[in-house]
Amino acid sequence: MSSMKPTFTSYLPPVQTELKKTIQLPIKKLEPRLLPGEIVVNEVNFVRKCINAESSQEDLWGKLICTNFKVSFISHDAPPKQRSQLSHLLLGDHDIPLTCLEQVVTVNDTKGKKKVLRLNKKLKFNPTELILYCKDFRIVRFCFDEAGPESAKKVCLAIAHYSHPADLQLLFGFEYQAQRYYGSSDEQVNGSVSRGRSQTPFFACPSDWDREIKRTGASEWRVCSINEHYSISPSLPEYFVVPVSLADQDLKQYSSFFTDKRIPLWCWNHTNGSALIRMASIRDPLQHRKVDQRVCSAITKSHPQRCEVTRSDVDKILPNIQEIRSAFVKVRQICVTDPFEESEERWLSSIESCRWLECVRAFLKHSAEIVYILDGTHSSVILQEEEDRDLNCVVSSLVQLMLDPHYRSLIGFQSLVQKEWVMAGHRFLNRCNHLKKNDKEESPLFVLFLDCVWQMMNQYPAAFEFTETYLTVLSDSMWIPVFSTFLFNSPKDQAEHLMDFAKNKGIHVSEEKVLHFPPVWEWSQQFSIKDQTLFNNPMYVGKGAACVQNGAVKTFRRFKHKTYSSTLRGMPAALHNRLKGGEFTISRRSSLASELRHDLSQMKAVVESPSECYFRDWFSRPADQQGLLIPQLLPSHMALWKLYFLRWVPEACIPRGGPITAYHKLSQLVDEIEILQSQLRQYKGPSPAGTPLPSTSEPHSDQRRMYFKASSIHDDPTTPECLSSSFPFTPVGNLCRRSVHGTPISKFLNGAKIWLSTETLSNETL
Repeated sequence: MSSMKPTFTSYLPPVQTELKKTIQLPIKKLEPRLLPGEIVVNEVNFVRKCINAESSQEDLWGKLICTNFKVSFISHDAPPKQRSQLSHLLLGDHDIPLTCLEQVVTVNDTKGKKKVLRLNKKLKFNPTELILYCKDFRIVRFCFDEAGPESAKKVCLAIAHYSHPADLQLLFGFEYQAQRYYGSSDEQVNGSVSRGRSQTPFFACPSDWDREIKRTGASEWRVCSINEHYSISPSLPEYFVVPVSLADQDLKQYSSFFTDKRIPLWCWNHTNGSALIRMASIRDPLQHRKVDQRVCSAITKSHPQRCEVTRSDVDKILPNIQEIRSAFVKVRQICVTDPFEESEERWLSSIESCRWLECVRAFLKHSAEIVYILDGTHSSVILQEEEDRDLNCVVSSLVQLMLDPHYRSLIGFQSLVQKEWVMAGHRFLNRCNHLKKNDKEESPLFVLFLDCVWQMMNQYPAAFEFTETYLTVLSDSMWIPVFSTFLFNSPKDQAEHLMDFAKNKGIHVSEEKVLHFPPVWEWSQQFSIKDQTLFNNPMYVGKGAACVQNGAVKTFRRFKHKTYSSTLRGMPAALHNRLKGGEFTISRRSSLASELRHDLSQMKAVVESPSECYFRDWFSRPADQQGLLIPQLLPSHMALWKLYFLRWVPEACIPRGGPITAYHKLSQLVDEIEILQSQLRQYKGPSPAGTPLPSTSEPHSDQRRMYFKASSIHDDPTTPECLSSSFPFTPVGNLCRRSVHGTPISKFLNGAKIWLSTETLSNETL
């Protein structure tokens, strides 16, 4: 009987085979952590993950795995003792979700070939390198020096195939939720997601809209249910708010004249009675005037003073989705793709020329102008866009963020995104291009909105309950396909896909138990309670924020009569005195007023408009952190969101420096104050000897609000080694293009005072 032929062929020379034997032992332990429904599609051993382009000394060795959810690299090296990043519950340190991949590029050094892999594309050469360009700005490079060429080729093709799903239901989230369906117990109350004692409303039921109407005092508006089961418009929610004077029959009749039958939607009401409304274009020119007058008349009737309605055509005023995408691609090219050494001399001018900050500034400026109309003239505003699903989402959200402090709290902000983006039918599936089918429809509108929010946080750090870490994590969650928030084009789109998937999988859906696709607001699915404390801003001065005055615990309160503080009073006399000799001295925060006029040098000869007086008056007073906020909009006030754009760039990372140093100290102070407050509240009174006896109990460390806890006098006061300007993210594992130390861009960033280290800050008087 002839002997069987071996089934495995070695492609490695004897020397490399010896290397293979030396690292054979730990390979048995390199098993991926899989989620329910996740399967390994392909894998390859003896892969090198490149850390530094100049040297391979810092590179990591391990196994590269492709699953139906992610690209996973499991390193032979032990993880660092002190973690410098968030501990993600769904992803490992070296994991990349397939939906996060922008491009999959293979390289063959011997033949000098480079190929971008797409769906159903063949690879005619054996790759020596794999470069992954990610949508979160990471660039990750793997080398197959010691791996079998056929195995390397197969894993590259598998990554390309599974990162280009042919259908939405092939995304991992569907299989993940199906596996978790039996035995899952979702804590929901009236369609809302529980988070501790707070709830984020879905706005999928009338009660959520009723509460919002009562909260804003919109007495002349009502919840409408004519779109139940999406019988009128496929892109609108089942329930929304309309003027009381508009009957359901009229709304049904008028709906056919609007693009996609999107009737005007109520967004928010001011205490003075003015309302913010968003609306699609009226496509029937013959009925345009009649329908427009009827809608405007109903909105006017809903105003207590019957003020006229102002219309804002955002399509004509703001950059379109293609211009926004073009600017984003350019800023990504400057910050990530291009080597820093080739663009250092003109780096700041390059950032300006890409026009991303100009787009951010344009949306903030227009939103501030809408704020003036609502707050300054008491007029209602209609935001009109062709389809009311893109630019209107950004503007309506920013206007409400400036006017209503409720939306600057964590739960309020999440409800704002849920209301103005998810339920209003923003095309997240198309704009994020999860299926990679149409690049022309892709546009980073939600990232633009988060950047606008960050600009306001940067200027008014005490006005927001959440941090830039929260905003960055929220943007990252767009590329994790297990949450409903960023996965569908509309509420109807979500309902149909879930029903169709349940039917195909034979899952019985009932009222008691449904296939639950959770929103991103269920943060406990991604992070531990301790890691979620990184979302809390220690400087927040908001409703319920406590302080101690004269030994008594006080609470910051926002009095009702000071809501949206009176900004219509005349210009202060002191401000008039600044106009001397035709010159205008800009006050510390009076940049928007100057931005809204063409020539400040002619101010003496020109009579100020009401809007100029409004902004000048507002900027002349101290900002009320729990009132109206208007951003500063001179170009010098627009900053690059470094944590988002530069966090993976080792050249820009500042060890033990950056804003995190201030956050570290502030968190410790706030934690210490809260411990003292707790002890004051639990004070038991004087002891028999007449000596006060405070309670020794204090909140458990995991239950405290701050990530960095107060240190005792016996603890080491030095800054933790894990801190850097990219905290809680780490550039380790992202491709470093040159030696970090001494690059001109790193010197520039280190030289700025805002990036000083903790040791330097401690020596200065704050």
